[in-house]
Amino acid sequence: MKKLFSVLSAIILTISQNLYSQDINVPEVYLLTCGPGTETYSRWGHSALRIVDNINGTDRVYNWGVFDFATPAFAWKFARGRLEYMLGVSTYERFIREYFMEGRWVQSQKINLEPHETEMLLQLIAENLKPENVKYRYDFFYDDCSTRIRDLLENAIGSRMLYPPDMESKPPTFRSLVGKYLKTAPWLRFGVDLLMGSPGNKKATVRDRMFLPIDMQRGLSDVVINRGGKMIPLLRNPETILEDNLAHEINIFYTAPLFIFSVLLIIIIIISGLVRSKCNNRILDIILFSFFSVLAFLMIFFNFFTDHRQMKWNLNIVWLSPFIILCLISLILNRNWYSFFRFVFFLNLIWFLIMFIFPHSYNNAFMPLLLILIVRSSARSDFRWNPLSIEEEN
Repeated sequence: MKKLFSVLSAIILTISQNLYSQDINVPEVYLLTCGPGTETYSRWGHSALRIVDNINGTDRVYNWGVFDFATPAFAWKFARGRLEYMLGVSTYERFIREYFMEGRWVQSQKINLEPHETEMLLQLIAENLKPENVKYRYDFFYDDCSTRIRDLLENAIGSRMLYPPDMESKPPTFRSLVGKYLKTAPWLRFGVDLLMGSPGNKKATVRDRMFLPIDMQRGLSDVVINRGGKMIPLLRNPETILEDNLAHEINIFYTAPLFIFSVLLIIIIIISGLVRSKCNNRILDIILFSFFSVLAFLMIFFNFFTDHRQMKWNLNIVWLSPFIILCLISLILNRNWYSFFRFVFFLNLIWFLIMFIFPHSYNNAFMPLLLILIVRSSARSDFRWNPLSIEEEN
């Protein structure tokens, strides 16, 4: 009996040692989720993969959100949607130090992968690191630092990776998902709503929402892996590596676009009623239509001359139309081109009514800008019913 017990003990010990040996031989994979920062590009957080290889003694972080500010014509390439992002590799210590210096929180979650799944993931990452693959054309909604990680996990695990059903009765749009991270940055929210086109109004599925790092963390935390009929969570519970150490931003209403543009609207209305000098009105309108012409140029550029899919089919081009630029030219040349001002007036009046009927579909700061254009374009449209009408000089 003692001999049998000794033999069984030896077998169990050998098996446990083998299992332990296999366990430490397999690299551990972690999802790192980083909180929002204060820079424009960091407002939506960040995602990365950490791989700890105990055999080789390495602890590396793989980051698909790297871009080079020294890239020639950086701003132009970014505006055109042709800036290339790349996969960067750093040590875990260096990665954490950077986020500590920025005061941003970082959470880590171990990913429950089988050895063969980990091996497949490592092969996919190695493929990404090849010179011909290390760079990629960034797409904010469908191909960014988060979606790259999601796609790698899907490819490594295969059909066993199961997403939960979408329980939202009204799925959020891409626009609303982007906007929820900009509550303390109203001017940035204004710019995003101005430049984002109709693709931003598309409903986002559970999987779609993972273009945002924090939303991906929440989404993947609900994903399970089917292992022989047993549902295993993809991610373990999050462990906080760094706490948030950022100074909280405070919204001051009188610095927000809505307040500033509303005050400007009141000033324009008062000036339009009191100042009747043709010369002063012309100077005022040249300034105003110069500002709106810049916005109109942006609408033309991002609708037709950029590769950013999110900025195509931007309907703001209706009220910020090219006719505004023609109005500015007529002011500079001192011509009586009433028809262009009338086009601007009617387009803005129609869009104002649309915004009035569907107030939650557009940024509220657009409203006073629309009214400014309505007031000043009508004043130069030679409408006999308008007491603010300006008789143009020949």
